[in-house]
Amino acid sequence: MEFQTTGIPGVCLVKPDIYRDQRGFFQEVFNRQRYEAGGMAFDFVQDNMSRSQRGTVRGLHYQLRQPQGKLVFVLRGEIFDVAVDIRRQSPTFRQWFGCRLNDENRHQLFVPPGFAHGFMVLSEVAEVYYKCTDFYRPDDEYGLLWNDPEIAIGWPDCGEVLLSPKDLAQPTLRTVDPEHLPL
Repeated sequence: MEFQTTGIPGVCLVKPDIYRDQRGFFQEVFNRQRYEAGGMAFDFVQDNMSRSQRGTVRGLHYQLRQPQGKLVFVLRGEIFDVAVDIRRQSPTFRQWFGCRLNDENRHQLFVPPGFAHGFMVLSEVAEVYYKCTDFYRPDDEYGLLWNDPEIAIGWPDCGEVLLSPKDLAQPTLRTVDPEHLPL
């Protein structure tokens, strides 16, 4: 198992060991001891899953009072997954990291607490599974506009983009009250 740094402290790309043979494959999805040894000593308390069609963008979402770290991986299909550092006093504020996660490379992305997270579906359908370090609270949900020009995420071209009304109405980072950004 390889834990690859990304240039943004805390954001980690995990490349698990995959054992393939004529029957298929075997992969250890999570092992607390290995992840702690790789620098991720977090307790995961909630697991979530989504299924989305091509062009769907979910995000950019974050929590303020109960920030969630997320370990994201794809069960089926392919996504472009993104972590954006929105911690007010961070030296990497506004920087983002994005990568392709899919059911072939089986990579995982760890998005630390205090980051905005989102993804775009590149395949016909994608099933995304993620482990969270804190519980979801609807009254602590915040977001940023997925294509904020100040953040300038290099989203791949996937054709028509599909967003929820909530995600279409998210503010840009410049217009967010700094008190609504994590420290």
